[in-house]
Amino acid sequence: MKAFEPVQSKMAGLDIPNVDTDQIIPKQFLKRVERTGFGQFLFYDWRFITGTRENPDFSLNKPEAKGSRILLARDNFGCGSSREHAPWALLDYGFQVIIAPSYADIFYNNCFQNGILPIVLPSKKVDALFEMVARNPQNEYLVDLENQVVKLVSGEGDTREFQFDIADEKKEKLIKGLDDIAMTLMFDEKIKHYETTTAVY
Repeated sequence: MKAFEPVQSKMAGLDIPNVDTDQIIPKQFLKRVERTGFGQFLFYDWRFITGTRENPDFSLNKPEAKGSRILLARDNFGCGSSREHAPWALLDYGFQVIIAPSYADIFYNNCFQNGILPIVLPSKKVDALFEMVARNPQNEYLVDLENQVVKLVSGEGDTREFQFDIADEKKEKLIKGLDDIAMTLMFDEKIKHYETTTAVY
């Protein structure tokens, strides 16, 4: 997993609450065994009409949303089944940051295991960001994990900075590019020492 670095990008707004993992990556695409290649199927039922033509009314298909690495979402994002394919699809599509008022617990933790930063902000602050994006969709924002802040860095409009909280352990893992397995392997020598001197089989 790559170490997480500051992200500067436009924001793409998905103004829909309770987005479940079957909408993020529909079940018919779960047969793939590798982690890559899922981005083309992200929000498949919303992005496409009859499976081939882009739906021009879907927010992520708007020209101003193209290339965004920050997804702005609503409450309870990632609810439904626990499929890890959901963050795989989001990351493969290009999203490195999600901002929402709340997430389903399993999805939230799966994001950290795959190098995505899921930021939790109060609903009023998310409302403010949606308004900022609507007024100036070409604006670019900086997501600075080290200083735990989201702020406008390119364009016109609101200059407020949005501070966010994150558990120290999760922050450290992202900054160092470590999932749970990699974190455990950092203690490989201590584990071997324990197994050879203490463990009883």
